[in-house]
Order: sequence, then structure tokens, then C-alpha cells
Amino acid sequence: MSSSSPLTLDDIRSTLASKRLGRHLHLHHSLASTNSEAMMLAQNGAEDGTVVVAESQSAGRGRHARTWFSPPGLNLYCSIIVRGLGRGLSLADWLSWVPLTTALAVAEAVQETAATSLALKWPNDLLLDERKAGGILCESSLAIPDSPIVVIGIGLNVNVPRESFPDELRPIATSLFESSHRLVDRNRLLARLLLELEQSLDELRDHGSSRLLQAYQRRCTTLGRQVRVVLGTNEELLGTAVAITADGTLQVRPSTENSGTGKAPLIDIRAGDVIHVRN
Repeated sequence: MSSSSPLTLDDIRSTLASKRLGRHLHLHHSLASTNSEAMMLAQNGAEDGTVVVAESQSAGRGRHARTWFSPPGLNLYCSIIVRGLGRGLSLADWLSWVPLTTALAVAEAVQETAATSLALKWPNDLLLDERKAGGILCESSLAIPDSPIVVIGIGLNVNVPRESFPDELRPIATSLFESSHRLVDRNRLLARLLLELEQSLDELRDHGSSRLLQAYQRRCTTLGRQVRVVLGTNEELLGTAVAITADGTLQVRPSTENSGTGKAPLIDIRAGDVIHVRN
């Protein structure tokens, strides 16, 4: 395959249309973690919308402290600093909706720039053919409760070929290139991603989650599926994902051995590892 074009500040800015996100843009050849770098900048006063991007990460991480596969020059690894709350939104609702909103914005940016349709697995995994193409990791600082800092970390497998994935990831991970067999311009993709995210966060702040919820549900393949939810070290829930509520909560109806007892009540899942159970 041809090589993936490098990320450059000039190429990113040449198509950047967002007003806040990316106005301050830090591009690194390598970082331990873009999230760690962004949180350090945020705690030292970096502005809302500051973006940290790296060509590779030596200690990239996903949810639950999992290692994030971060080879150089092929994918997108970026973190965005977001300050403040939405109008009329509680802190809990804001923190719940930011990762869902981000996942939706990434999917829409990929649709526009790579003509590839990503599905969403609640709350913030990006899927292609039931394999993971990307994920979102949001970390917050609540030193000032009415003006929280959220660092939105995005990892997206863009131009990595299948043979470059470690053996243990090949059955469960994929990339835009593997799906389309076309290289994607990562500079243009990042610029579009920042625009989509800015517009979605503005909508969440100004109008709440109503339209975003509908758009998220259309892409969410978790709904209607049998799922296994890992809630803790020794606690799991098996059931069917039924709905997503206005505050971003996933509602699961537990499986029951005896259907004659009637439907089990819905369980609200606000945090947990959701696994799609294959039929």
C-alpha cells in the first residue's frame, strides 16, 4: 500500500472550519498519551477548544486503563479540552452526554470524509462490521464544579492495514482502510472531526440532547441486542438493551429463565463494560 500522508499543522488548518476547536493546536511526533498532555495543559490554563494531536503514543490508553494500539503515522490520536457546562444541563448529564456526542461527531466526520458508515456501541465505541475501529476516553477535572474541564480523547484506526494489527487484536479490531481499501487524508478527517464535534457540543449546550439522542439511536447497534454488562469485578448483567434515556443512560431488560413470570423491570446502566453477545 502507499504510505499515509503525515499530519501537518498547515494541512490541518487548510480545511479547518471550526471556530474554537483547533484554534490552539499542538501537534507532536510522539507522546506518551494525548489525554495526559491535554489535561496538563488544561490545568495550566489552556483555553477551551485546545487540541493535542500525536502521530504516535507510547502509553495510549482506552477505557478501564486498557492499552490503546498506537502505531506511528497511520491513525488519529487526539485530545480536545472542553471547559464549562451546557445551559440548563446538570453536571451529571453533561458528563454523560459528552462522550456520546463525541462518538456521534466522529461517525459523522468519517461519513463525510471517508464515505464509510460507522456504527456506535454504547456508550462510545466506533464499530465496523462489529469490530472496533475507534473509541472515546473522556477524563474530567471538577476543581470548579460549575466550570468543569473535560478532556475528550479520540483514537481512530484510519490507515492501518490488517496485517499491522497485533495477533490478539485482528479478530476484534479494524480500520477505515481495511473496510474501504482506500487511504484517508487524516489532515482533512481531523479538521472535519473538529467541526462536527464543535457543532454537536454547541447543540448540546444550547438545546440539550433531544436531536442528538435521535441521531445517536439511529447509529447505535447496541439497541435491541442481547448484551452482557460487566458492572464490577464479580458482577455481570445479561439482558437485552432496550432504550437510551434523555440523560444518556442505557436501559437493559435482564434475561429471565422463566418467561412465564412476566417481563423483568428495566435496569439503568450509567457505567459499565457493555459486550454485544453474538447469536
